[in-house]
Amino acid sequence: MSGAFVLRAGNLSLRATRRGVVVCGLLSAALLALALWAFTLGSYSLSLGDLASVMSGTAGNSVRTVVLEWRAPRIVAAVLFGAALAMGGAVFQSLTRNPLGSPDVIGFTTGSYTGVVVTLLAGASSYSALAAGALAGGLVTALAVYLLAFRRGVRGFRLIIVGIAVGALLSSVNTWFSVKADVDTALRAAVWGAGSLSAIGWPAVLMASALMAVVALAAPVAQRRMRWLELGDDTAAMLGVRVERTKLLLVVLGVAATAAVTAAAGPIAFVALAAPQIARRLTGRGTSVDLTGSALVGALLLLGADIAAQHAIEGVVLPTGAVTVCVGGAYLLVLLVRESRRGW
Repeated sequence: MSGAFVLRAGNLSLRATRRGVVVCGLLSAALLALALWAFTLGSYSLSLGDLASVMSGTAGNSVRTVVLEWRAPRIVAAVLFGAALAMGGAVFQSLTRNPLGSPDVIGFTTGSYTGVVVTLLAGASSYSALAAGALAGGLVTALAVYLLAFRRGVRGFRLIIVGIAVGALLSSVNTWFSVKADVDTALRAAVWGAGSLSAIGWPAVLMASALMAVVALAAPVAQRRMRWLELGDDTAAMLGVRVERTKLLLVVLGVAATAAVTAAAGPIAFVALAAPQIARRLTGRGTSVDLTGSALVGALLLLGADIAAQHAIEGVVLPTGAVTVCVGGAYLLVLLVRESRRGW
């Protein structure tokens, strides 16, 4: 690709293009502008000058409370969670070599949901307990799908079909749990299952950030391995990649990114599906994975969806997941039509 160059840091190298760098710069600027705008919205109106006074430490207590305790956790969570979901989606779409290979389509998000529901039924409600439940549920689901789809290796289309079937089964299990649970637990599970950032506070953001930091540190190595796998399993093996072991480790990485969000905010659909595809078209990578661009697009999508959930209908605050489902459902329909025309 013309205009390509390589960035090196020690033993790590990252191949980039001028178009990709420009697009990521514009996405970062758009994300910053959207975040600043989100700070000014609400019944307690703020200006950019108020934000500057908070940063300089000269703001009054009321302004500091609104900015730092009410709005900042939700805005930061939307950015971080959107990036994490997009990275998880990019990992699975690369593994399956299919735009439908998203954790919310192939059942891994549903598995994390099941893990959290079981944790709630056991009486635990702290973020650490929910995160452990979400991660365990997602990993068990991923392992089950992986083993059921394994036939002399794992093929993308088979993984998607098996994942959809397992996800449908787990959805029935989640419904059964909700019916059998007491009213308070069932209500908590239902509210959490809608996918919302309204109850997010700094403790949940910081704990989720710790898990996502591990994912971010592994991202450069993961991206290089994913590009090798995209050349085909045989070619990757000739390059020295342990194909099935690498696939399994990438599944763990993608599930961890998704589980961190699911534990804190519930299942937020379609960001993981749409963001990697949008990033590929913007950066001109074609079929190649782009974790950085995907993360920026995912952050923009989720922050925009959360702003719409709070302010699109006056006097009504919707769950963020409800907005992403509405927008993502239309996107999925368009994607299915386009893929069917291509003979998918």
